[in-house]
Amino acid sequence: MKKYLSFFRLRFLTGLQYRTAALAGIATQFAWGFLEIMVMKAFYETDPGVYPMTFRATVSYIWLQQAFLAFFAVWMVDSELFEMISNGNIAYELCRPIRIYSMMTARNLANRTSRAVLRCLPILLVAAFLPKPFRMEPPVGIAEFLLFVVTMLLGLSVTVAFFMLVYVLAFYTISPQGLRIVFCSLVEFLSGGVIPLPFFPEPVLRVLELLPFASMQNVPLRIYSGDIAGEEMVRAVGLQVFWLVALVVVGSMLCRMAERKVALQGG
Repeated sequence: MKKYLSFFRLRFLTGLQYRTAALAGIATQFAWGFLEIMVMKAFYETDPGVYPMTFRATVSYIWLQQAFLAFFAVWMVDSELFEMISNGNIAYELCRPIRIYSMMTARNLANRTSRAVLRCLPILLVAAFLPKPFRMEPPVGIAEFLLFVVTMLLGLSVTVAFFMLVYVLAFYTISPQGLRIVFCSLVEFLSGGVIPLPFFPEPVLRVLELLPFASMQNVPLRIYSGDIAGEEMVRAVGLQVFWLVALVVVGSMLCRMAERKVALQGG
């Protein structure tokens, strides 16, 4: 375990060095957040009684999504890992007394966490003191806030576990570019990254809520504002745990198979 904690610590400290990139990202996320809120505001003012989430909940969802973008953004993948797999440098890792799956998981968790640490606090502080209707409201209760923190960590873990499958599948391809495009587009749309899942038609929503994508950012961001409560909340958390275990088990098995049959190209 110490060696994987070392991988995490080294990647985490490396990620904290990119402060200028973080400042640029914060500015971009504020601009994008305001844009999304203004678009939603126009829709709500046109016909306020037909939307599945209150405008207050939607605003909080958007600001939390921007603050913790690094946790759930599908395009924030570890390009260095893909390059190592493609050019054959992963052979150096195969020679070491480590589990490749655990090493890659530690790296991905560290990359996402370090980026989120640099960006989340300024966005949350400013969003909490904005004038209405752009202000991010406090959580509906202490219990909901604590559950929000737990489900946020579970959502991050599900996101990392899902993309571990993408890294492992890259062992079986010449170039991972196609995998990245397909999976990133799929996850971005079906996880609530484009629009919150409640805005999907009811029959589609019932299916999406059972998929692993809904266990990423959808659950914690909606719990914060009270949009998920009661039995629905228990069910959502249960699905997060289920998908985390299932994705880790499948990813580990596929990684062990890839390690036994991997073929390195080039020199």
